[in-house]
Amino acid sequence: MNKNEQPIIVGLDIGTTKVVAIAGRKNEFGKLEILGYGKADSAGVAHGVVMNIEQCVRSIEQAIERCIQSNPNLEIKEVYVGIAGQHIKSMQTRGDRVRMATDEEISKADIDMLIKDQYKTYIPTGDQIIDIIPQEYTVDNTQTTFSPVGMNGVKIGANFHVITGDRNAIRNIKRCVDKSNLRTKDLVLQPLASAAAVMSDEDLEAGVAIVDIGGGTTDMAVFYDGILKHTAVIPYAGVNITNDIRNGLGVLRAQAEQMKVQFGTALADEANANAYITIPGLRGLPPKEISVKNLAHIIQARMQEIMDYVVYHLKQIDLDKRLYGGIILTGGGAQLKHIIQLTEYVTGLGARIGYPNEHLAGRDAEKLMHPMYATCIGLILRGYHDFENGRLRFVGDGGNLIHAELDEPIPAVNTQPLNVPQAAPATTDSEVISEIEEKENIRQRNERRNETMKRLFDRMKGKFMSLFEEVDDQEME
Repeated sequence: MNKNEQPIIVGLDIGTTKVVAIAGRKNEFGKLEILGYGKADSAGVAHGVVMNIEQCVRSIEQAIERCIQSNPNLEIKEVYVGIAGQHIKSMQTRGDRVRMATDEEISKADIDMLIKDQYKTYIPTGDQIIDIIPQEYTVDNTQTTFSPVGMNGVKIGANFHVITGDRNAIRNIKRCVDKSNLRTKDLVLQPLASAAAVMSDEDLEAGVAIVDIGGGTTDMAVFYDGILKHTAVIPYAGVNITNDIRNGLGVLRAQAEQMKVQFGTALADEANANAYITIPGLRGLPPKEISVKNLAHIIQARMQEIMDYVVYHLKQIDLDKRLYGGIILTGGGAQLKHIIQLTEYVTGLGARIGYPNEHLAGRDAEKLMHPMYATCIGLILRGYHDFENGRLRFVGDGGNLIHAELDEPIPAVNTQPLNVPQAAPATTDSEVISEIEEKENIRQRNERRNETMKRLFDRMKGKFMSLFEEVDDQEME
């Protein structure tokens, strides 16, 4: 394969209200060229948990089919899949290990053994450890933020962020993908995927909370001093707002959803008290007049509850007043009017909307520069992190089928030739110099962005799949 050729990576976001499949490949500037995109209404999923496998499979197949229809040259066989759901939990643990060979340098094997020890942490029956993420390391009680490999010391230790989830719930997600004739390349936590798509290196340093307001759940990831400090899944999101409107105003679910999107606002004070929405009557009943102010009060009550949960989680880790980067809102719920003002009012922190714009290029880029696609874009970025850091290796010819090999046995990725328009030849020396300088600036920006991705993903062990293979319970134990 040509050294400049990049693989096609497909992200699959299985949500409560939508299933999105996006295929992308990095271009010469390090940006994602969107090669295909498909979206379908989600069925069989509630609050991020699969409730009906057959319905979920149909939704996945529709999204993949529409992605292929957008680019008939695509052949999709493998996907990176996001996982969330109200069953996802996290906790903090502390681990220490005394080394026997104290005269030797601390090795990666020592760190691996320290992390392996954390799998003995008690978790509730039926749950499974999804990921163990080291935070601050210590060597002989001297703290070091980065890995202590190469240092000398007797006792090594670390604080760990342990993420757990219901084993069967996550197996069901994988089953749905398998039944859709796809192979799951890896499972990635949705809040971390969203963070990768919308967060910059400055955000990582200043400290931010990524709040992804989806259809069924609100996912949260908190970063401080360049470290993932906390993750949480709040079981309230867009579906709950729709249900509140439906029950509070006595309308159909579709009408409630349309009113939320078209007329909804997160701040009742900003709503027009004299504005009304006319809803057609059912079966000959007279039309119903809905006050826009009342609609706003219902939406604000639920959104304020979600933000109260965000503050609660920040207080749990003593970062409710120390996140200088504020809160980055993403997901479909981030498009609600006045959501920034409500967030700043409830949390006391600055807020902004997180868009995946910085990573996108190509024909469909404008359509996907939307917070609701942040998770799916982040899944593709995770795939490229694996590829660029050696976990995903390609063998074969440029013109033939290319196979992928990972550190653990996971199947192949297919690549397609990408036609990138060539720049027109320069006609003067000054134009050549200008073009070279521009490319160098772009390259440096991309290097900084890739370093941010590396810092974010390197702390994750990246071997989700081995935890959820179909094995006997005895083997799992």
